[in-house]
Amino acid sequence: MASTMRRNRQQLSEEECIEILRAGSSGVLALSGTDGYPYAVPLSYLWQDGKVYFHCANAGQKLEAIRHCDKASFCVIGQDQVVPEEYTTYYRSVILFGRLRVLEDPAEVRTAITALAHKYYPTDSAAHRDDLIQKEWPALCVVEMTVDRMTGKQARELAEQAQ
Repeated sequence: MASTMRRNRQQLSEEECIEILRAGSSGVLALSGTDGYPYAVPLSYLWQDGKVYFHCANAGQKLEAIRHCDKASFCVIGQDQVVPEEYTTYYRSVILFGRLRVLEDPAEVRTAITALAHKYYPTDSAAHRDDLIQKEWPALCVVEMTVDRMTGKQARELAEQAQ
């Protein structure tokens, strides 16, 4: 499925893609649903060490789809500025393609969920964060995405401004 970007002048560098992933607060995970329909779900995430982490309940449609097929894509929109007078949108986005793994090792889960919690509430005390994680622990599931391929694209107008 790896293809060359048709409008490669609009392609973002790897560094620009990583900056979007670091700064983003949500993305859309696309999975192959168990019923043959694609399943795309918005979620909070953490980009760390070249991987994506997200949490979910330890049961449900998302986990069923992951267990059905571990291949997925994940999209983060870094900019979405509607420009009505030009009938366009100035956008920057990144799409990741990779494989998902449900973390089983409690130490891996603890490390990932602590980092994820710190991303969204960096000023929280470690004690409060640990208490909340412990409270949610029985129902908690953390998934890791190992990235096989990353692609980023921006609006033609933004690419022309950068030149």
